[in-house]
Amino acid sequence: MGKRVAIIGAGVSGLASIRCCLEEGLEHTCFEKSSDIGGLWKFSDQPEEGRASIFQSVFTNSSKEMICFPDFPYSDDYPNYTHHSKIQEHIKAFAQKKNLLRYIQSETLVSSIKKCPGFLVTGQWDIVIEKDGKQESTTFDAVMICSGHRVYPNLPTNSFPGLEKFQGNYLHSRNYKDREAFKGKRVLVIGLGNSGCDIAVELSSLAAQVMISTRSGSWVMSRVWDDGYPWDMVCVTRFTSFLQNALPPFVSDWLYVKNMNTWFKRKNYGLMPLNGPLRKEPVFNDELPSRILCGTVSIKPNVKQFTETSAVFEDGTVFEAIDSVIFATGYDYAYPFLDDSIIKSRNNEVTLFKGIFPPQMEKSTLAMIGFVQSLGAAVPTVDLQTHWAAKVFANSCTLPTMKEMMDDIDGKMGKKLKWFGQSQTLQTDYITYMDELGSFIGAKPNIPWLFLTDPQLALEVYFGPCSPYQFRPMGPGKWDGARNAILTQWDRTMKPSRTKAVQEAQRPHPLFNLLKMLSFPVFLLAILLIFY
Repeated sequence: MGKRVAIIGAGVSGLASIRCCLEEGLEHTCFEKSSDIGGLWKFSDQPEEGRASIFQSVFTNSSKEMICFPDFPYSDDYPNYTHHSKIQEHIKAFAQKKNLLRYIQSETLVSSIKKCPGFLVTGQWDIVIEKDGKQESTTFDAVMICSGHRVYPNLPTNSFPGLEKFQGNYLHSRNYKDREAFKGKRVLVIGLGNSGCDIAVELSSLAAQVMISTRSGSWVMSRVWDDGYPWDMVCVTRFTSFLQNALPPFVSDWLYVKNMNTWFKRKNYGLMPLNGPLRKEPVFNDELPSRILCGTVSIKPNVKQFTETSAVFEDGTVFEAIDSVIFATGYDYAYPFLDDSIIKSRNNEVTLFKGIFPPQMEKSTLAMIGFVQSLGAAVPTVDLQTHWAAKVFANSCTLPTMKEMMDDIDGKMGKKLKWFGQSQTLQTDYITYMDELGSFIGAKPNIPWLFLTDPQLALEVYFGPCSPYQFRPMGPGKWDGARNAILTQWDRTMKPSRTKAVQEAQRPHPLFNLLKMLSFPVFLLAILLIFY
């Protein structure tokens, strides 16, 4: 018998964990609080305590080729950006295909995870579960926390003087489900994240007036990028990542801001971030600029205070006769079944090696899955995380010493602050992070070797989208279909939009994009040579 592993949550991270534990020969049980799998993507008409919550109109911000499981592509006819119901459909199909459902105990609440008395020697955990009103305690050799971090809303009521006098109603975006209750209302949305923008745009066609209040602005991007291709299929490439990391910072920052401003000038819409070069997670909304132009949505600075019926902004303007305030202010990291000191081991900050392992723990038998945020899709990220964690639990991989892990965390802090600013989230560069994880388990693509042995594949891997399939031609979970999936990913991307075929479909040309991206550095070099 292999080690016993407890998996908390049966969303995408939990299902990936089950599959990887199976591959490593680990005995495992997945505990799911609700009656169904899917986690975040399992829609419910009412928010459920202890579960993530989405609203009815939610679509993905990552395209289907980038958000799929690495060995389980979406079918050709799926749209590139999918409704939550389609994502849930795909998740269920994956679980059934891989025979994962038999390992899940549904409607089972994990109420406590504590170190066993002999943890220093065994690394074991005592887990208390509740089912049908009865409690049961079980010992496990390792734990994978897959319950997500968008569960407990951050409602900063103390940051808004006068809110206690406000006579309208206010709620967190977690409790928003659809727009019908806001017909003809005057609504203030606080927060310029993805949820805030989506809700504001959705309400703008039904409400009397919608305003968004934002402290720092944000890069608002379209899902539709150059020549009509999905944004991440064009932007998330190895070559782009190489330029960002290799160019001088001032050039890299200039290119980043220029790229972000190609759609429209954010400063003309009140959306320009206070610190433009920061690589904070952008907001994806195809309709917001149009709604601002039409006057149905307005952008305002931070709220200074509330009165009984209005909000006074920091620029002195007032939004009168407000009916509802929606706080799209994110979530707090909270795992009520786990001692906070385990993941916040230093200065009450989240401290995790590679965003997964608590570095100061005596035994590396607990993994936080899905905690890291990046510009890339979550599904392939958690897939690599679970592969590595399962190998560590099975003693196939060994972690560095505690000092080495802490030095790695500290060493990356400077770049994290420069690129992403001060943030509670564990943000990272997607491709760099994926390659790090891939190198630990032997799944990182060897680009020079590919150019020597398979130039066609190498060109697509390096200049094309960094899709999940890139980490499956080799290493654990090797998939024989990976090469073909990479070479045909643009076919699957273009098929759903070609319901009326006018002429032959066109795909991006990587070398053309290369020349475009190099044009400014070459121009800059020419100027330097002329004058010096």
